Amino acid sequence: MWHRVAEKVITFMALTAVAAIVLIFVFIGREAVPMFWEAEFAHEVSLQDLVFARQWNGYDEPVYIWQPVGTPPKYNILPLFVGALKVTLLAMMMSVPLGIGAALFVALYAPRKVREVVKPMVELLAGIPSVVLGFFALMLVATWAQDLFGFRFRLNAVVAAIALSLTIVPVIFTIAEDALQAVPRSLSEAALALGARKYQVALRVVVPAAIPGIAAGVVLGFGRAIGETMIVLMASGNAAIMEPFNFATSVRTVTASIAAELGEIAVGDPHWRVLFMLGVLLFAVTFVLNVIGDLAIRRLQKRLTAA
Repeated sequence: MWHRVAEKVITFMALTAVAAIVLIFVFIGREAVPMFWEAEFAHEVSLQDLVFARQWNGYDEPVYIWQPVGTPPKYNILPLFVGALKVTLLAMMMSVPLGIGAALFVALYAPRKVREVVKPMVELLAGIPSVVLGFFALMLVATWAQDLFGFRFRLNAVVAAIALSLTIVPVIFTIAEDALQAVPRSLSEAALALGARKYQVALRVVVPAAIPGIAAGVVLGFGRAIGETMIVLMASGNAAIMEPFNFATSVRTVTASIAAELGEIAVGDPHWRVLFMLGVLLFAVTFVLNVIGDLAIRRLQKRLTAA
């Protein structure tokens, strides 16, 4: 009897988590969808202007611009997504080598006493509130980076990415280290018995066997990065500049725009609808990326297992 009760409780808890995600998506979508038929929204915002460039009065050419408090308001969302991708990709470029390298060191090379110190210290980073990391980036990292690289703008995509990488490294490190530890010891012992050096065992035996777990950590890290709010709000400069390949300029991300503007506008306002539409798009992008990452990991795992 108690087994059945336990099964029911576990099933209920799992369904509650799924229901919560569905309800959140429905709530966000319910606030965004009226933008397609409301007369007030159609009077102020053209759906075409949300995505495509437009030549506004006073501009010499069509521009992508997010300026919701201007006259007239301008709601092009591309600069926000470009800003989010710039910060996220930069942060991943910094955190992936660090996280995987630290996991390799702890799992394969570090003495036991060193491992017992390094592992909890790295994982402790995940417990630091993002507002503290944002404050650290705002007050210290921004000054160091400007002095070192000569940035024109003190707060920019690089500064935000440095702070953001501090939140991603523990995610990648923890999952990658667990995956490396899960590789059967007999594989590495067999390679050592055949005369392979330790670095050859690490790179040619242990890492390939742990790649699905490492890839899962990278995917989760990406999802963590693109959804982060407080750090990018404090350290990115919050200027929606459409320069995709210039990482030294200030940026404004989707999450920072929602957090900074949603509390300042009236419920049902066109600006309100656009912000909720951004939430729907961010939710969809994150969901699709997670699904693609999961499929890639399963395919990779299947191929490695078959090999």
